[in-house]
Amino acid sequence: MRQVVVWAERRDGRITDVSLETLQKATRLAKALNGSVAAILIGDTCRTSAEELIHYGADRVWLIEDHRLDLYQSDLYAKIVTDIIAEAKPEIVLMGGTSIGMDLAPRVAAKLKTGLTAHCIDLYIENIDGRDQLIPVVPGWGGQLMVKITCPDHRPQMATVRPGVMDRGRVDTSRSGEIIPVAPTIRESDFRAKTLEMVKEEEKETLLEDAQIIVSGGFGLYGSGGFEPVERLASALHGEVAGTRPAFDQGWIPESRMIGQSGRTVRPGLFVSVGASGAMHYTTGFLKAKVIVAIDKNPIAPIFDIADFGIAEDLSRIIPCLIEQLENH
Repeated sequence: MRQVVVWAERRDGRITDVSLETLQKATRLAKALNGSVAAILIGDTCRTSAEELIHYGADRVWLIEDHRLDLYQSDLYAKIVTDIIAEAKPEIVLMGGTSIGMDLAPRVAAKLKTGLTAHCIDLYIENIDGRDQLIPVVPGWGGQLMVKITCPDHRPQMATVRPGVMDRGRVDTSRSGEIIPVAPTIRESDFRAKTLEMVKEEEKETLLEDAQIIVSGGFGLYGSGGFEPVERLASALHGEVAGTRPAFDQGWIPESRMIGQSGRTVRPGLFVSVGASGAMHYTTGFLKAKVIVAIDKNPIAPIFDIADFGIAEDLSRIIPCLIEQLENH
């Protein structure tokens, strides 16, 4: 039976959201392959997290518990994950595209002498020349195209998944699975470099990922005198402010507020895009929003192709009208 393996990242005592999102996608891939899903979990006293992975779709979990591995240790994690994968010989290996996942994945791929596709926004199985292949999808050519990539000659097929672009799935506490304890031999000399502490930056603003209403501005606001209209509209809607890379380049927003391929991926109830043409590297960051409203003066801008509601009008005219109506109601 062919396996799809997910490395489950654990931070602050809990499984990261992107790991659960990746696990949900893994269950769909395994179904297409008539295979099974396994997870690798490394940490300190984390059997409860292993059970959670089973409830979210894993058929088995390789569990490595060691207090020295509670924090990510680059060399050792790569060795442990590689050894498990080399023995299990899975068809596919997936990891979340976090800062840690993006360090671990290429190390493991290099050790396994296989390819790696990074920053995926979708994954599916396609039969090519009589063989089932993993098709990772990534934005390419400056975000203008969705690019499909294959690794036909090497196994396992490996990919990292962008946080927030896939569904997390639902927990099913009735599911049962196998938890397999693994006790690798670890010597102090194996710690060529040690992670001693992880310091979380103080959150001074609401996380975009938690926002239900987001108003995002693009370079089209340049002719309207800057970003103030977006800030006022967001205030009137009781929402959060975000923007495109050009908006960040202009200094209108901090990097933490940038939406798109090189920024955040969000899925609010309402996403309002103002003065952005709709390049794919931007729109991939909010395609999961329930309702998308686009405002741009160019009536043939690509943003209108994905919007639920569109307003083609000069921003300096329409934004004040919208704000007035919102503030009066």
